[in-house]
Amino acid sequence: MSSLLEPRNLGDLLKYEAPNFYSRDVVTVATGQTLALGAVVGRKTADGKHYAIDPQATDGTEVAVGVLANDVDASTGDRTDAILIARHAIVARSALVWPTGTTTAERTQAESELVAAGVIVRQAA
Repeated sequence: MSSLLEPRNLGDLLKYEAPNFYSRDVVTVATGQTLALGAVVGRKTADGKHYAIDPQATDGTEVAVGVLANDVDASTGDRTDAILIARHAIVARSALVWPTGTTTAERTQAESELVAAGVIVRQAA
């Protein structure tokens, strides 16, 4: 019997959110990126757009502000329809998506920033 592999979905990531979409924001993901559901993102201070978190940056993108609730292909232009889990929510650690090379210490720091924003990261959610 062959096996079926399902793509990751919102239920894999989001374990609790407040009613009436209170936990979500619609944000702009800056051009030149293709980010997956579960990507941890920061917001660049200069333009207010969202980018994959970059712990080495000093432009605002080093601070985790939320987690994407949908796949976003901004490879050819800004996407203004990205859904961000920004507050009062619980997400599964195993469903978070990090840039290649992100260290354990950087992940721990970003997770604490998410918790400060009200997005709790749980190992077994």
